[in-house]
Amino acid sequence: MTEEMAKNSTLPSAILFSCTSNSIRSVMAEGIMKHLFGKNIYVDSVGVRSLDVDGFAVEVMGELGIDISTHKAKTFDDLEDSSFDLVISLSPHAQHKAVELTRYMACEVEFWHTFDPSVIDGSREVRLDAYRQVRDELFERIKVRFS
Repeated sequence: MTEEMAKNSTLPSAILFSCTSNSIRSVMAEGIMKHLFGKNIYVDSVGVRSLDVDGFAVEVMGELGIDISTHKAKTFDDLEDSSFDLVISLSPHAQHKAVELTRYMACEVEFWHTFDPSVIDGSREVRLDAYRQVRDELFERIKVRFS
């Protein structure tokens, strides 16, 4: 989707992606959203806890020309802005925290159960393939949801 298309569609003005650690899934989703929609939408991501961005996630996103290497992980408690129109949770733990947000913030919450590729064992290529599958699933889901 081009930035021109984004301007012409009805998109939320601010989206928060959340997952368990803010190191893989939510970071990928944030990067994809920014790649597709530029600065037309405010996009952020958080985790229930925070870990450094995962190296495999950086690598597979780089294959698409999306650089997430400088991402600074944060938790829900670290959010400076809580004015989101939509929170998309990518893990059950994050969904619970997102629903808690609706107690004091008027926003929609969607749950996109997304596989955690960090649980895959095996060779480097097997693990990268798991990350690519998650990346591609998120890319398609975002394109469909916001087209």
